[in-house]
Amino acid sequence: MDDRELDLTEAQKVVKAKYPPINKKYEYLDHTADVQIHSWGNTLEEAFEQCAMGMFGYMTDTETVQPTDTVDVDSEGHDMESLLFHFLDDWLFKFSADLFFVPREIKVTHIDRMQFKIRSIGWGEEFCLDKHPQGTEVKAITYSAMQIHDKEKSEIFAIVDI
Repeated sequence: MDDRELDLTEAQKVVKAKYPPINKKYEYLDHTADVQIHSWGNTLEEAFEQCAMGMFGYMTDTETVQPTDTVDVDSEGHDMESLLFHFLDDWLFKFSADLFFVPREIKVTHIDRMQFKIRSIGWGEEFCLDKHPQGTEVKAITYSAMQIHDKEKSEIFAIVDI
């Protein structure tokens, strides 16, 4: 939600107080019509995790989510950019078309950089307007200006269509 203030209900405040704060390693960069997520981590896996959480963080306050359910997501591509695209798209599908699942945390358990496959798990619950503040809908993932830097500090830049 990038410093956007939301009026939280008492139930949302209780959930936020019950769990430790989320360590956010992402930010939203200005873009003409969409949202650019810049994420980073000590590993490429962490940068992927943070990019997905940045996407969900734009849709709701993820700190109001209780980690009561788990969802596994396996994605594949033909290069690293398509792997990132499908990873984000598969997580977006779990939210918008499949389970209405919103994670509090996503963990990448494995990236195969030769076969371009990724395995991840998310802890969260079904999105419910009574429990989670509504942010901005993410309609699609794009390849526009996508960047993956895997140096001493892994960084990702991804634009999502809102």
